[in-house]
Order: sequence, then C-alpha cells, then structure tokens
Amino acid sequence: MTGTDPGIMRLQPAADRLRHAFLGWQCRLRQLAVRDGDARPTSGMRPALTVAGQDAGAINVVIVLREPEDVTREFRHIVKRTHDPRERYEAALRLLQSAYYQDPAAFDDRPTALFGVDAELPRQMAGREDGVLTFEQFSQRYRLPCAAELLDPDDPAFQATYWHNALFNPSLPARVQVLRFLPDWRQVEAVPSPV
Repeated sequence: MTGTDPGIMRLQPAADRLRHAFLGWQCRLRQLAVRDGDARPTSGMRPALTVAGQDAGAINVVIVLREPEDVTREFRHIVKRTHDPRERYEAALRLLQSAYYQDPAAFDDRPTALFGVDAELPRQMAGREDGVLTFEQFSQRYRLPCAAELLDPDDPAFQATYWHNALFNPSLPARVQVLRFLPDWRQVEAVPSPV
C-alpha cells in the first residue's frame, strides 16, 4: 500500500504503523537539526498548510511528549534562569541533543504550532476538519489530512509548545495562541511508503 490514493482508508493497524513511522522520521529530523544544524527548523519541520484547498503557507510545528510536564519544567527553568539568549540556546541544545528525541513512541502524534495573539489563522482553523499538513524532506513526503483545535493556556501541550519556543526566541510575548493538529492517520499519504 503506497498511501498515494487520496480515497484510501487504512485499517487501524496500518494507520498505527504509519503514525509510528512518521514520528520516527520527525525525531530523526529533529535530532539532525539539534546536533548538526544549530537547531534551525528544517523543511521537514515546517509543513505547508492548506485549508479547504487554499495555501496558508509553511508553519513551524513542534512535536510534544505524551507526558510533557517534566520536560516543560526543564524548558521553563532554562528560560527563567538567564536573560542571556546564548546561554539559553546552549542549554537548550544540551537538553535536546541528549536522549530527548530517542523514543518516537514517547511523542504525541498531534503536532502543535505557536502563533501571535493577534494572528487570524489559528482562529480560522479552530474546529475545522479540512486542513492538510504536507511535510517534505530528504525525498520523503507525508500528507496529513487533519482537524485543528485551539489549546487553552493551561493545557500541558500549550505549555510545552510555549516553553519550547521560548528556548529559541528571547522576545516571545507572554500571550500567544497554540493550535494543535489532529491528523486522520487512516487517510495519511506517505511517499515513499515507510510501511
């Protein structure tokens, strides 16, 4: 099964294998970025977003641990410990270069993205089910049909996304919006198919 037919509907075991392959790919890309690329987001971490067939541009997404509270505390501690952006950056790299991306199964399969408080896109996307995230890098492509939801600031995924971004953006404002994407793994397309 190649996953290239837009009308395809996978059975749950096949969808689970594809989800696991995607998370493994994302972890490998992020390991490369923090070890060899100064943690700069690569094309595989900046999917193109389309909504109802309309191009909304590329967005940076974060993959969040299923249980992010402990690492979120570490992120927050790094940010609050110093105002020196270089110290924050170096501490963030040390944390993310360690075993952080070693276990794809530890990550939630719903990517998040942070936006400014006045951005229209998150409010326009919230509650919709006609979004598509297209990830591409190193001749691998994933097309994820997805719904989207705005997260409450108390949500652990909101906090993990905020503090992850704060590690690399010293001027991040206190008020932001975080959108979570909910892929329909039964309809995800992967070229070439990893399963």
